[in-house]
Amino acid sequence: MLETGFKTLSSSIALMHPGESGIVTSCHTNDRNILKKLMAMGVIPGISIKLEQCFPCFVVKAGNTRLAFDVEIARSIYVRIN
Repeated sequence: MLETGFKTLSSSIALMHPGESGIVTSCHTNDRNILKKLMAMGVIPGISIKLEQCFPCFVVKAGNTRLAFDVEIARSIYVRIN
């Protein structure tokens, strides 16, 4: 039986809805190139992001910067939704 008020600790950006924001908690991928790309863009644990669009690509706002990701990268970024 599930209790009311159930909350997830973190969720993939790919499951978020436009307008939702959160704080990056981790990146789940075995592809070192994706990790390097995310670190170069500044997407690291602790950064606050807001999802602006999810089709045709995922667009997030991090500070004053907008970043675009494909589905594979969006699925690897986990956030704690505010």
